[in-house]
Amino acid sequence: MSGEASAGTDKPKVDPNRVAVALKYDFGDGAPTVTAKGRGEIAERIIATAEENDIAVEANPVLAEALSKIELESEIPIPLYKAVAEVIGFVLQTGKLRRPDPP
Repeated sequence: MSGEASAGTDKPKVDPNRVAVALKYDFGDGAPTVTAKGRGEIAERIIATAEENDIAVEANPVLAEALSKIELESEIPIPLYKAVAEVIGFVLQTGKLRRPDPP
């Protein structure tokens, strides 16, 4: 991930306002659920973890902000279905859809 280095360090500068939200969706279940969310450094860790695990990441700050208001492990609300469906479509196009492991 790119970022500007702070003077005298090699760490990228973290935007404290950056938001990241992780969603889980199993086909056939109810609506997608929020599994992780955070701002700043936590957002950076969520994104890095996704990238390290070859999970698709889409930049959509407006949707991320709306999803960040939802409680963890809660389903997304109906007004966000269309926007999240577009994200699921993006994930399908990337080929990075994660199917659950069989029991």
